Amino acid sequence: MDFAYDATTERYRERLLTFMDECVYPAEPVLAEQTKAAENPWATLPVIEELKAEARRRGLWNLFLPGARGAGLTNVQYAPLAEITGRSPHLAPIATNCAAPDTGNMELLTEFGTPKQQKQWLEPLLEGEIRSAFAMTEPDVASSDARNIGTRIERDGDEYVITGRKWFISGAMNPLCRVFIVMGKTDPDAAPHRQQSMILVPRDTPGVEVKRPMTVFGYGDEEAGGHAEVVFDHVRVPAENLIGGEGDGFAIAQARLGPGRIHHCMRAIGMAERAIELMCRRAVSRVAFGKPLAEQGVVQDWIAESRVRVEQLRQLVLRTAWLMDTVGNKGAHTEIQAIKIATPRTVEWIIDKAIQLHGAGGLSQDFPLASLWAAVRTLRLADGPDEVHKRSLARRELKRYL
Repeated sequence: MDFAYDATTERYRERLLTFMDECVYPAEPVLAEQTKAAENPWATLPVIEELKAEARRRGLWNLFLPGARGAGLTNVQYAPLAEITGRSPHLAPIATNCAAPDTGNMELLTEFGTPKQQKQWLEPLLEGEIRSAFAMTEPDVASSDARNIGTRIERDGDEYVITGRKWFISGAMNPLCRVFIVMGKTDPDAAPHRQQSMILVPRDTPGVEVKRPMTVFGYGDEEAGGHAEVVFDHVRVPAENLIGGEGDGFAIAQARLGPGRIHHCMRAIGMAERAIELMCRRAVSRVAFGKPLAEQGVVQDWIAESRVRVEQLRQLVLRTAWLMDTVGNKGAHTEIQAIKIATPRTVEWIIDKAIQLHGAGGLSQDFPLASLWAAVRTLRLADGPDEVHKRSLARRELKRYL
C-alpha cells in the first residue's frame, strides 16, 4: 500500500482542517452553554444545525459512505478524515453526517434495505433530516454473545410482533431519532447463527417506550442523542419492515459492525492527537519544582511514548482500511479485530497521561480530556468487548496449527 495521501484525500483534508479551525473548535463552548440551557438537552441544538448547514455548504457531507450515495471515498481515503473529526468527537462527526449509529445504519440500509426501506428511511438519514438507533444490547443477557438476545420478533399474518427490552441504545433520546433497527429472535429453534433477524420499527409505533436515559461514566452524551433503555411491548409492524430474510440478522450485524469498528478507531486516533497536543501545550506552559513540566523526565517519557503508540496505531488502522478496500471486510476480519483491541486501550492510556499532566483541571469541564477518556473507555465495550475480540482472534491464529 502507498502511505501517501492521494490528491482527493489532500483536498478533503485541507477543507476539513479549515472547517475544524474556523467552525468546530469555536463551537465547543457554545455547545456546552446550549446544552446547559436546553429544555431538552438531547434535542439537536442550534449550534449543531448551524454546523451541519456549513459542512454541507463546504462539501463535507456523508464522507464515510462510498459510492454515489456518499462522497465516494474509499476506506483509505476516509481514514485520515475520520481522524480529524475525532479531535472533536461530540461535534465534528454529527456536523458532517458521519456520526454513529447513523453511519452504520445507513451502510446497513444501503447494502440490505429494499427500495421502499431506502426511500422511507435511508434518504432522510442521508439528508440529515432524521436520526436513527440500532437496538441490539439487552440488560438481561450477556449481549457480547449476540446469540443470547432474548427479544422476540414473531410473525403474525402480514405483521411481525416485537417484544423485548434493550438498553444503551445510542441516539434514542434525540427527538429526531425516528426509527430503530431492532435485532431479535424469529426462530429460537434454528441453528445458533440463524435465530436472529433485524426489523425496522418506527419510533412512534404503539408499544415503543423510551423509558430512561443511560449515563456513561456520568456523561449523558447529549449532543449525540444520548443512550436509552427502550421497551418494545407487543409492537406490531408490517412484515415488509424485515431487513433481509428471517435468520439473516446475525450475518447483517457482522456486516454492519465491521466498518463501524474501524470508524471508531479512526476517530480515536484523532482523540489521541488532541490529547498529545494538549499535553505538550500544558508541559511547556507550567512550571513545577523550578523548571517547566516539559523538562521533567517522566513527562518527556509520556510524550515520547504517546507519539510512538499513536503512530503504530495509525499504520495498523490504515493497513486495515486498505485491506477492506482490496479484499473486503471479511478478508480484513483479523485486522479489524486487532485494531478494535489495540486502539481504545492505547488511546485510553494516552488520554490518561494527558489528564495526569493537567492535574485537577484534567478532570474538569474546562478541558475536553475527561469527556474524551470516557468516550474511548466506552469503546472497549461498544461493538464487542476486548475479551470477545481476543477470543476470536486467538481461535483464528490457533486454527492454523490444528
